[in-house]
Amino acid sequence: MSAATTRSRTARTPVPDRLCAEAVDLARAAAEEAAAPGVVGEHVAVVSEGDRVVTHFFECKEPGYRGWRWAVTVARASRAKYVTLDETVLLPGEDALLAPEWVPWSERLRPGDMGPGDLLPTEADDIRLEPGYTGEDEPPPNSVVSEVSREMADLVDVEDAELTTRPATTGRGAIAAVADELGMRRARVLSRYGLHAAADRWDEAFGAKTPMAQAAPASCVTCAFLVPLAGSLRQAFGVCANEFGPADGRVVSLAYGCGGHSEAAVMPKPPKPVPHALDTMQVDEYPLRPARDSGSVPAEPDAPTEDLGHS
Repeated sequence: MSAATTRSRTARTPVPDRLCAEAVDLARAAAEEAAAPGVVGEHVAVVSEGDRVVTHFFECKEPGYRGWRWAVTVARASRAKYVTLDETVLLPGEDALLAPEWVPWSERLRPGDMGPGDLLPTEADDIRLEPGYTGEDEPPPNSVVSEVSREMADLVDVEDAELTTRPATTGRGAIAAVADELGMRRARVLSRYGLHAAADRWDEAFGAKTPMAQAAPASCVTCAFLVPLAGSLRQAFGVCANEFGPADGRVVSLAYGCGGHSEAAVMPKPPKPVPHALDTMQVDEYPLRPARDSGSVPAEPDAPTEDLGHS
């Protein structure tokens, strides 16, 4: 049992070959040739990789590669007296300074990273998008469906001939023309997942759970500065048009709110001043003598007085 255990341990961890272990100068020369003189440091370890295969480790003094080691593997053929070079590589040690794990650009990209001139390609199977109307479903020119559509388009054009002029390329009743008028002729449109992802993102930034909305006197659904969106998102979101609000030009939830609500604090009209009790803006005339007809005694006698004969 003891001999079997010894043979098992020897098979797992073979003893380094003597000639290969002594080939330190050969390994150092190979490391300096791969790196540069002065970058390869002291010899730190010898590891046996197999029968007559040994790896020598040297310190790396290159700035920025703390804890890294130059690994030079040498080998010797069976019954040969000369050691040959096998491989030279720079490997990290246990305390090596390593770069973070590589992440694809599509996962590293964050909102706001794009700048002027940057292009952001989308994958062909992006789950946020789904095929839109491209004209592929339009019936062939000579099919029965196409003839019926052309007749209907001609009738519509005749009825509206006095009102408007249509381009001769596509009829008004054609599927492509209707798609153009509705703004639906796009290669891809937002899928349901894309709509939900955008809604969750907008609600997290400007939704009912934000501190601003919690302290607001009212929600955006009753605000005059809210510009509703079109489509299915109209039921839950709009665009803020208050230049003094914190979300001006942003998509906000109808449950969001801020202190700039249009009806939160309506400024009262300035009060109308009460008219003065005494009008001091007009000149009052006060006569120095009373009027002649203002007293009970007439100012002049009715007839001339007679002489009573007194002296």
